[in-house]
Amino acid sequence: MINSLNNERVKRWTSLNDKKYQEQEGLFLIEGEHLVEEAFKSGHLVETIVLDGCNYDYENVSYVSEAVMKKITNLTNVPKIIGVSKKIQPKDFNGNMVILDRVADPGNLGTIIRSAVAFGIDTIVLGKGSVNVYNPKVVRATEGLLFHINIIEADLEEFIPKIKENGYKIFVTDVLNGNSLYEEKFDGLCAIVMGNEGVGVNEDIKALRDEALYIPIDKTCESLNVGVATSIILYEMARGLKN
Repeated sequence: MINSLNNERVKRWTSLNDKKYQEQEGLFLIEGEHLVEEAFKSGHLVETIVLDGCNYDYENVSYVSEAVMKKITNLTNVPKIIGVSKKIQPKDFNGNMVILDRVADPGNLGTIIRSAVAFGIDTIVLGKGSVNVYNPKVVRATEGLLFHINIIEADLEEFIPKIKENGYKIFVTDVLNGNSLYEEKFDGLCAIVMGNEGVGVNEDIKALRDEALYIPIDKTCESLNVGVATSIILYEMARGLKN
């Protein structure tokens, strides 16, 4: 069992909370039984860090003291198990997608990933300035669905024109100049562009759209959280594509 906070393995595990070391190692941490199980089932689990006195049926297990687990974890309550996972390699896309322009809040990205899986989205595209998908708060917010969707990073001003050439219709959210979501027709390959929590979609990205849309809401509500808004749009898109 590992007791020392200065143990080299403990230092390495702790470093995997940081984007720099995640990129260097190609690894990230997952905390808690459910996330570890999802990583295992998807073939991404590399090793597990287990609190002394707990037992799990995984290979490559290291047992650690409570003090060590506290040092590694981002959680308030010490987890019984933490996993080290391989980063998820991007794949070719062939279905509908969500494109995120500088979405910065980890909870919002986690919600969007969950909704994207729920409503049959093939790929999420993270533009420059978006939160790190392996941020511990993002990983927890996905509830393991991170392992069930294709996620790629791209320069949106280069990426969007390329997918338009491949038959994708680009929808951008625009409260002032968009069409009502409930009147929009979705057919063929669709890509929904969602913007930053504070300023929305960049004007240069808006210029690449085929259609602009907005969600009609009560006038007493100024705006919707981007995670909530994305979920509503994806639900309506999934419903429209089935009809």
